[in-house]
Amino acid sequence: MSVFGFWSSHRQELAALFGQHVVLVALSTIFAAAIGAPLGVFAAHRPRWSAPIVAFANIVQTIPSLAMFGFLLPVPLVGGVGARAAAFVLVLYGLLPIVRTTIAGLNGIDRAILEAGVAMGMTRRELLWQVELPLALPSIVAGIRVAAVVGVGTATIAAAIGAGGLGEYIYRGLSMVDTTVILAGAIPAAVLALAVDGALWAAERLLSTRRRRGARRAAASASIVIAVIVLVASSTLAGRASGTSRAVWLRGT
Repeated sequence: MSVFGFWSSHRQELAALFGQHVVLVALSTIFAAAIGAPLGVFAAHRPRWSAPIVAFANIVQTIPSLAMFGFLLPVPLVGGVGARAAAFVLVLYGLLPIVRTTIAGLNGIDRAILEAGVAMGMTRRELLWQVELPLALPSIVAGIRVAAVVGVGTATIAAAIGAGGLGEYIYRGLSMVDTTVILAGAIPAAVLALAVDGALWAAERLLSTRRRRGARRAAASASIVIAVIVLVASSTLAGRASGTSRAVWLRGT
């Protein structure tokens, strides 16, 4: 039987496993972004804590995913068999790219921009939400993109602890030594990873383009304001100069 024939005869099961895979990856990526982005902001603003936070994320990343699933089996609340433990592991694996790109994006902002915001009277919170995060958003999205793609691949291994998803076909094919069943799960997982990567890449490019356009508009507006100030100042000085020369001429007469 070909892969297409297998998909046709198991289309309902394929749709259910595909949906489980998408939900697992989506929820874990959302939670990883909700935890990793604030951690990155905290580490960027407090360099003393940056190294321990990044080191923790690095240590988690070095542990093999299958071993991590095994370690969590006896752990209460977050462990056990099923999607809960799988989601927890995917969140842990998604922290490193999001934390690192958030720190890099915030540290890459020109200090002159931040100093200008402080000079305008912005508070620390306003500076973060109105200046720092919008400028660092493309970098943060790049980290979320990496975390989501890694999550799609890691979620296939989560089928080993009963989390469902497309990994069910891969493990079933391995136990049956059937290449068709393995490909029936591997191909949709690869397509899903490419689709997620492409969608988030487009979002990252869109945010970068808007930021460049915003910078160009700000520069153009600043140039117009400066030109108007120069013209007004020039006309004022010219008026004063003409008034002074006229007074001198009257005194001479």
